[in-house]
Amino acid sequence: MIADHLQGLEKFESGLWKIADTLRANSNLASNEYFMPIMGLIFLRHATNRFYEAKAAIDADKAAGKMPDRPLVDADFTRRRALNLPEAARFDVILKTPKDGNLGAALTAAMDAIEDAFPPLSGQLPKDYGRFDASVLEEMMRVFDTEGLRAASGDVFGRIYEYFLAEFSKQGAHDGGEFFTPPSIVQTIVNVIEPDHGTILDPACGSGGMFVQSSHFIEDEGQDTMKRVTFFGHEKNETTAKLAQINLAVHGLQGTIRAGNEAITYYKDPHELVGKCDFVMANPPFNVDEVDAEKVKGDKRLPFGLPGVNKAKKVSNANYLWLSYFYSYLNETGRAGVVMSSQASSASRDEATVRQKLVETGAVDVMIDVRGNFFYTRTVPCQLWFLDRAKEKDEARRDHVLMLDARQISRKVSRSVFDFSPEQQKNIAAIVWLYRGQQDRFLKLVESYLDEAIARSAKAQELQVYNAALAKLINLMAPFARMKRKDDPLAGLWDELIGAQTVLTMDVEAFGKEAATQTKAWMGAVRDNFGLHGARIALHPLTESCRDLTKQIDLAAKLTGRVIEIAVKELAARDADTWSNAEVNWARRALDEARALAVEALRQVRYFAKQADWLHERFPDAVLRDVEGLVKRVDRATIESHDWSLSPGRYVGAAPEEPDEDFDFEDALHAIHIDLRGLNEEAAELAMRIAKSFEELGV
Repeated sequence: MIADHLQGLEKFESGLWKIADTLRANSNLASNEYFMPIMGLIFLRHATNRFYEAKAAIDADKAAGKMPDRPLVDADFTRRRALNLPEAARFDVILKTPKDGNLGAALTAAMDAIEDAFPPLSGQLPKDYGRFDASVLEEMMRVFDTEGLRAASGDVFGRIYEYFLAEFSKQGAHDGGEFFTPPSIVQTIVNVIEPDHGTILDPACGSGGMFVQSSHFIEDEGQDTMKRVTFFGHEKNETTAKLAQINLAVHGLQGTIRAGNEAITYYKDPHELVGKCDFVMANPPFNVDEVDAEKVKGDKRLPFGLPGVNKAKKVSNANYLWLSYFYSYLNETGRAGVVMSSQASSASRDEATVRQKLVETGAVDVMIDVRGNFFYTRTVPCQLWFLDRAKEKDEARRDHVLMLDARQISRKVSRSVFDFSPEQQKNIAAIVWLYRGQQDRFLKLVESYLDEAIARSAKAQELQVYNAALAKLINLMAPFARMKRKDDPLAGLWDELIGAQTVLTMDVEAFGKEAATQTKAWMGAVRDNFGLHGARIALHPLTESCRDLTKQIDLAAKLTGRVIEIAVKELAARDADTWSNAEVNWARRALDEARALAVEALRQVRYFAKQADWLHERFPDAVLRDVEGLVKRVDRATIESHDWSLSPGRYVGAAPEEPDEDFDFEDALHAIHIDLRGLNEEAAELAMRIAKSFEELGV
C-alpha cells in the first residue's frame, strides 16, 4: 500500500529527528558533530539487515543443493549485495551485549572491525561514540531496532540520508545549497539512460544514490552489477563522500570516489575520463558564478567554448560548464542524464550559443520538465537533460528532441514535498520507449497494469472480511436496536443500516463473480495492442464497481457509527442488559480496520486500471504522438525558431482541462491529512520555541 508505506516512513523519519534532538540536549556537540554518528548507526542497522537476508538466501541455496555445504567466504555475501559482518559488528549482537557503560567503545570497535574486514571502507566510518552517554546510545539503537526496521530493505539508507541532510541543513550542519537528489528523480534518470554496462560517472555524487539505483536496474535485469559496470564519483564534501562509500558498501558495491573542493571538478578531470564514459549521471550545483574563467578557458572538456564571462573574470553561470563537461566525458555511444536548473534551458546570450552548438551535435535526446517541491531544501522546479551521443550518427533521430512536460505528474509525500510514484516513473519511461520505437515494452507495461488490477480484484478477500465484521457488529447491536420504544430514534436508521448491509452483501457477491469472469477472459486475451484495448475497456465496469462499493462501505461505516452514537448518548445503551459496550467497541474497531483494508484493496484495483488507461488513452496506437500539455517530438528547425530553447513547456502547450469524473476521495483525504500533520508539527515546534524564549527571559 503506497500511502501506508510513505506514512510509515515519515513517522520513522520524524522519530529519528527526535533522537537527534536528544543527542543535542544530552551533549555539548553541534549538529554537524553528531550527524555522522547517527548515520553510522543507520549504516550498521542496514548492513546487519542485509547480512541476515544474504545468510538466509545462502542457507536456502545450500538446502536446495545449489551450493556446497562449506565454510562461507566474503564473496558469498558480496554476490548477494551484502557485507560478511564480523559477529561483534552486528547490530543485534551489540545491542544484546551486557551493558557496563562501554556501549560507545563497543560501537567504535565494531566500526574498526568492519574497516579491517572491508578495505574500501578504511577511514570512512565514524568512531567517536565514546563521547556519548551510554544510555543515549542505547536509546538510539533501540529506535533502530523496531520490527519494521529489522525487516527494512531497499534504499532505506538513501531516503533517511535525504531526510537528515535536509534537517541538518536547517540546523547549519551543511551548506544550505547542498541537497540530496530525490530517489524518484534518480530512478527516472536511470529509466531513461538505462546504465547497464561499462563506466558510470557521477561528478557530484552526494551519498551515491545514482550508483545504488543503477545497481537496482542492473539486478532487475538479472545481471551482476560489479561484473557489468565500474563506478567513478567525486564529491566536494568529505563527510558526504564518506557516506557515499558507506552507501556503496552496504549494498555490496564498490566504486572509486574522490573527495575534495569542487574546484577539482571545475578545473580538473580527477579520474581522467574524457571520452571514456558509457554513462554520466549527476545533480550538480545550480547557477554557480565563482568559477575562474582563466583557469578553465583551455579545458579540453569545453568543446563549445566558455558560456560567458563577467567583469570579475568569472564564468557567469557554471550550468553550461557542467553540461559541456558531461558531453565531453561520454564516449561515442555514451548517454547522460542530469538534473539542471530550469533557467538553463532558455538562458540567453553566450549560454544560448553553447546550447545551440550542443543541439547541433544531435546529442540532445530528451528534455523533461519537473514541478517544484521535489527537493527537501529547495522549492524551485528543475529539468532533466538527457544526452545520447549514439544519436549523433543516426540520421532518423539526430535532428529531433523529445520534449516531455511532467509538471502535472506527481504525488504528495509531505506538506511541502512531492515525488513520482513508481508507476509514474514507469509511465514516463514508457513515453521514451515509444520515442525510441520500443512498442513491445510499452505494451508489456500496459499488460502488467491490467494483470495487476485483475489479480487484485480476484483476490479481494478484504471485502468478505469487511462484510463479516459488519455482520458481527450488527448482530451485537441487534438485541438492543430492535427493542420496541416510543418515538424510537433508531427505528428508521436501523432499517437503513440493514438495507445497506443487504445491498452491500449482494454487490460484493456480484463483484466476485465479475472478477472471476474478467480473470477467465484475461487468461484467454490476446496481448497485442487491440487485445489490450479490449481487455482494458472490459475492465471499466469492474473499476466502477470498486468506486460504488467504496461508497457503500463508507455508508455502512457511517450508519453503524450513527447507531452507536444514538444508542449510547440518547438511549443509555451502556445501562442495558442487551448491550455489551466492550464487545461493541471491540467490534467497531475491528470494522474500522477492515474498512480501511477493503477500501485500499478496491483503490488498488482502480489504481492499476487507471495506469493502463492513462497510457492507452494518450497513445492508443502504441506509437508516439503529440499530446497537448504532455509530450511533443520537436525537430531542430522548430528549436532554432524558438531561440534554441529546450524548455518542454514551450513546445507541448497547456494541457486541456478535463472534468474529473472519477474523483478519488481517498487520495484527496490523504493529501489533506498530510497537510494537517505538517501544520500540527509546525505549530508544536513554534510553541516550543515560544516557551523556550519566555524561559530565557525569565517570564
